[in-house]
Amino acid sequence: MIYARFLAKAQGCLRLRSLLVRQCLAELLGVFVLIMITISASAQTVTSEGKKGGYISSALASGVSVMVAIHISGGVSDAIHHYSNGTLTVTGPRETASIFATYPAPYLSLRNGFLDQVLGTGILVVSILALIDSRNKSMAKGMEPLGVGLLVLSLSLAMGANCSCAINPARDLGPRLFTYVAGWGPQVFSAGNYWWWVPIVAPMVGSATGTAVYQLCVAFHHPPDEDDAFSLPATEKDHRGTEKDIDIPIFAVNKYVDTWMEGNSVVVPATEHVKRETAPSP
Repeated sequence: MIYARFLAKAQGCLRLRSLLVRQCLAELLGVFVLIMITISASAQTVTSEGKKGGYISSALASGVSVMVAIHISGGVSDAIHHYSNGTLTVTGPRETASIFATYPAPYLSLRNGFLDQVLGTGILVVSILALIDSRNKSMAKGMEPLGVGLLVLSLSLAMGANCSCAINPARDLGPRLFTYVAGWGPQVFSAGNYWWWVPIVAPMVGSATGTAVYQLCVAFHHPPDEDDAFSLPATEKDHRGTEKDIDIPIFAVNKYVDTWMEGNSVVVPATEHVKRETAPSP
């Protein structure tokens, strides 16, 4: 009971009122977990020289980390120094920069790498939109993180050989900045023919392209809802019944009637003139 009261009091004192701040805090924690699991799997693979992990384990870690990060929002150890003999390099047989950020394979050109990231991110976004589209074959409510995690796993296994399948600027830029200040130096930006901007720009282009493709090919062509099948066009619905009653003074009505009658040569009985003259002023 005391513990419950303490938690309630702490919640009342620490609870954030701003929705934006709460969203930013949740995103911060989610991205932290995402990067921590992904980088830890890569570090274990590299520093153990493949004895305690490999390509499959890294891909599995990436998929699971995305799932966990969605549920949440929704350091460098001494092992690296031992593996690299204390020399932090970006290229070569003992490079360790790829633990943190993505770099292209030696055979991959900058243009092909850009297209690779655009295609991978486009497929990711198209698939996510399909998973959450309630008018399509969407996943059961609450199962979306699992679906997205499996999707990232499949993309990592299918398209990760060229440049590690970043498909997310947050996955690459933050760790790359860390390696820049942590000892790897400016080569983290110049390596791969200045590859660093590709994992930032290409996913943005790919996500916009994937959204446009799904909307044009699927979402725009859903049949109308039953409620909208016999409804009026929006212009008619918006204007129907919007007329307002206006109070017009009696003298304005009388003046209009007199003008109309004079123009049409209508004879007004004397009693009507008496009624108008005795009508109370507004």
